[in-house]
Amino acid sequence: MPVMTHPHQWPGEYTFCPWCGSELAMALESGKQRASCPSCSFVHFRNPGVGAAVVIIDTVGRILMVKRAKGASRAGYWSVPAGFVDYGEDVRQAARRELLEETGLIAEIGDVLHVASNFHDPNKLTVGIWFAGLVTGGVLQAGDDAEEVGYFHLDALPPLAFETDREFLQGLD
Repeated sequence: MPVMTHPHQWPGEYTFCPWCGSELAMALESGKQRASCPSCSFVHFRNPGVGAAVVIIDTVGRILMVKRAKGASRAGYWSVPAGFVDYGEDVRQAARRELLEETGLIAEIGDVLHVASNFHDPNKLTVGIWFAGLVTGGVLQAGDDAEEVGYFHLDALPPLAFETDREFLQGLD
């Protein structure tokens, strides 16, 4: 990763201090160059967002996938149902909510199956957590930012939106 000399160089980085409004400058903080306020000592520790995915496998071994709708990142490609964890939201509740919003299904959220850093969008780095899910209700239908939903055999997957889904799914073989 390149050395940053000014906070404006990385997309999404603060330019002004959210506490006092002063222009931020780069300073060595905790072993890294970080956007810091020379007036009030605020340091911007930029952290990745967290995404939660739910892996649903049907009785014949197919995995549930969603086709990403227009307006969503990677529209037209398929992914495991997933979305961002809201601030203050439990990660398992977020997984349950995202599954319902995208597929119409209600599920019991089980064990963590996979965790990965996602670098597919340099403006919004994330950490993804894939959970096992067991459908307990609902009606399968595309919703929210999904235009289609469907089950696929692992050897006949549609075009995938994210490399991290690909890596996870290859591990299921």
